[in-house]
Amino acid sequence: MSKQNLKEEALHYHAKGRPGKIEVVPSKEYATQKDLSLAYSPGVAEPCMAIFENPEDVYKYTAKGNLVAVISNGTAVLGLGDIGPAAGKPVMEGKGLLFKIYADIDVFDIELNTKDVDEFVRTVKILEPTFGGVNLEDISAPECFEIEERLKAELNIPVMHDDQHGTAIISSAALLNALELVEKDISQVKIIINGAGASAISCTRLYNSLGADKKNIFMFDSKGLIHPSRTNLDGKKIEFANDNMPAETTLAEALVGADVFVGLSKGNILSQDMVKSMAKDAIVFAMANPTPEISYEDAIAAREDIIMATGRSDYPNQVNNVLGFPYIFRGALDVRSKVINEEMKLAAVRALADLAKKPVPDVVNLAYGETNLSFGRTYIIPKPVDPRLLTTVAPAVAKAAMETGVAKFPITDWEAYDTQLAKRLGQDNSLKKVITNKAKLHPKRVVFADAENLTVLKAAQEVQDEKIATPILLGNVAKINQLLEENNIDLPYAEIIDSRSADQEERLARFGAIFYEKRKRKGYNHFEAMQLMRNRNYFGAMMVETGEADAMIGGMTRNYPETIRPALQIIGRQEGVKKVSGMYILMSRFGPLFLADTTVNFNPTAEEIVEITELAAKEVEKFNIKPRIALLTYSNFGSADGDDAVKMQKAVSILKDKHPTMVVDGEMQAHLPFDIDLLKENHPFSDLVDGRANTLIFPNLSASNIAYNIVKEVANIDKIGPILLGVKKPVHVLQLGSTVREIVDMVAIAVVEAQGK
Repeated sequence: MSKQNLKEEALHYHAKGRPGKIEVVPSKEYATQKDLSLAYSPGVAEPCMAIFENPEDVYKYTAKGNLVAVISNGTAVLGLGDIGPAAGKPVMEGKGLLFKIYADIDVFDIELNTKDVDEFVRTVKILEPTFGGVNLEDISAPECFEIEERLKAELNIPVMHDDQHGTAIISSAALLNALELVEKDISQVKIIINGAGASAISCTRLYNSLGADKKNIFMFDSKGLIHPSRTNLDGKKIEFANDNMPAETTLAEALVGADVFVGLSKGNILSQDMVKSMAKDAIVFAMANPTPEISYEDAIAAREDIIMATGRSDYPNQVNNVLGFPYIFRGALDVRSKVINEEMKLAAVRALADLAKKPVPDVVNLAYGETNLSFGRTYIIPKPVDPRLLTTVAPAVAKAAMETGVAKFPITDWEAYDTQLAKRLGQDNSLKKVITNKAKLHPKRVVFADAENLTVLKAAQEVQDEKIATPILLGNVAKINQLLEENNIDLPYAEIIDSRSADQEERLARFGAIFYEKRKRKGYNHFEAMQLMRNRNYFGAMMVETGEADAMIGGMTRNYPETIRPALQIIGRQEGVKKVSGMYILMSRFGPLFLADTTVNFNPTAEEIVEITELAAKEVEKFNIKPRIALLTYSNFGSADGDDAVKMQKAVSILKDKHPTMVVDGEMQAHLPFDIDLLKENHPFSDLVDGRANTLIFPNLSASNIAYNIVKEVANIDKIGPILLGVKKPVHVLQLGSTVREIVDMVAIAVVEAQGK
């Protein structure tokens, strides 16, 4: 993706719909006058007085216990420097988004227009009653040290400057594991630190806490080695002044025989020769972003025995702060810790290090295009999408808080706490990334039947740039090229085909002949077959059928039946499938939710419901998810009569006979497969009492389509679909108004399906 396109997409992303990335959502009922009288006056007086009489009740009656302030003055924003509080706000909102999606922590971002340390500290202090914790962000050194130290001493809620401690915690876990792999003792290794800012100081302190000896640690800033003889050492640098090397020693000279290099400065300062001069089994953490101190390619080319980590997601061993701060604050909040102390940080380090040694879930392998990630030189820390991070790091931090006496609300039932954590986010919800990365393993050729549409062309560029697929664009060549030029869209590898143009006559004749043979006893003559091939949906479907393309995406400019009909007439149904069906995926906070049939069958019979369920279950399994299926209607296990209730009862019976190991039950009302306590209380025999359903089957098209559209709009929920089930080869029909992201998701689905053909 070009820098210009990235700029345009980033600006559009932050401005589209409701500007920004976070919003406040009510957590209690507010529909009736009674609700409002409880929420505000006069009912709100009761919790107010309860808190007045017992201040700890603020955690019982308000959001304080799950609310973190992300506070910055914008003096050290990412790699942008001192750009001010307003310009730094998008970063703080992004931090809030990460807190929410990874640990279900609510955030208010607060940007302070001051560089005065006293004013900053005083402002945060007077905000203390509002929040359960404070995450300091993007504050320049050395002020960040004083601000954090003073707030930690003066507040009774946990405070952490993530720029200091986040990288320290993650890189410490990586360092422990790297040293274990090369069988070196942390107390004996020679460590070179390039950088002397907040992050470098915090990293070095934590390495020291883990056993690294200060006499073996050599820190460099822009002026050279941090040496006791220097008179220009400001801030905390003097803490790591080391006279075991001459003051004039260069970075290159210091690296000779070094075991570990930690880069926290700027890119391209490390050469291959410098890496080659290091000790056997060298460990290099080049964490400058976006350009590492040495590129991953150059580092591994320099020597085979290297263990390399960067701050980038496109290489192994990414040191990413998101592995730490959401879960550290989660654990601290859940025991109402007064601080985030050294022991809690070290607990997070060890939990992360241990997790990397455990078998990796399939969902993580798929997300990164791997088949068998395992502890080793290219996997020394967990991946950010690992669903186990929340239930591993947060409890470790909480236990450390309790053991060091800073927890006000100790946890007594750890099994219940694990369950509570799991419920916060549900099963892993990174399905989109899993699908995309699986598609990237073996990209396919995908026909875009509506390429005269600007949204489709933008999606085609993203598909190409992300290496998901090679686009084939159908439409008027001149019109498509004009749209590409006017909108700065670069598609150098895409083939553009006009199915109506003279240069396609040979192909049209060949396609027409094939179609005529398929449909000559279905009411089509030879002339009609030839004419139909000029229609882009027929032409695209025929490209897939003949192997000239692997999948087709259409429907943006035509209605559903017009796009699905060519696929059925040309490609046909899978062996044994009597009726195709449609399915949507909704990205709920509890994990992906699969809904079928949402697009095709108006009023299916019990037998057709069985087939729809089987097709949906097969599709769900492609994503390495075990289907947990609920057949829905207005009745619960025979509680009401009626055609739909009887039909769904019969379908469940057939499914249980045909597939004894399938987790499927019904008929039931739509709330029941999600309210497990209610299900256990009233229907303890159900197959679904052990966990929520993830696949919902509806009695007819009206019910499914209405449910999908209501949930999508009211919950403002992410979606993928509609996915057409039961066709021999991947053909999918977009919903009118689909966004670029939704089209890209559908292409990725189509590619994954084509890989299995």
